[in-house]
Amino acid sequence: MTMKSKKITTQRLYLLPFTLLMAREIMDSQFTSLTAVGVKPGTGWPDEELMECLPRIIKNLEKVPEPSGFESWMIIDKDRKSVIGDAGFKGLPNAEGIVDLGYAIVAAERRKGYAAEAAEGLIKWAFKQPEVKMITALCQHVNVGSTKTLTNLGFYQKFVKEELIHWFLLREPSGKVLL
Repeated sequence: MTMKSKKITTQRLYLLPFTLLMAREIMDSQFTSLTAVGVKPGTGWPDEELMECLPRIIKNLEKVPEPSGFESWMIIDKDRKSVIGDAGFKGLPNAEGIVDLGYAIVAAERRKGYAAEAAEGLIKWAFKQPEVKMITALCQHVNVGSTKTLTNLGFYQKFVKEELIHWFLLREPSGKVLL
């Protein structure tokens, strides 16, 4: 499976998929591939959370010849052309057509609506893929920002287990995306 679109565009953001080379370079604090596409790291990016996730991102990208879109994406501020976070899916849809969404914005750029804008772009993209029937997400119950974001995006709480809220969003039966 390969991606038709190499970029998702929203009002203020571009979402650019990580490539295997980019992910490996970022892991080594190198940004040659980023600067080659006209993008620079934003203040505080990559953050500790991304650095912890990079081995998983690299592992997922090693499974595909090129990004499918169901891996991770960089969130780029259009005006500054700087990376302010990352978002994406934790792999290809499973047999039931479920993908899991995650997102993170660097501390300096939080509370500006970027997470919701990036997530909405990814949700619209995912529901255009015929195999995707449901998107799930997790957040800590104490994470008021993510709880508000997921609620505003139309997610429903499935259950709370330990300190995590499990969320889901179904594709409309008509196949339409309501966002």
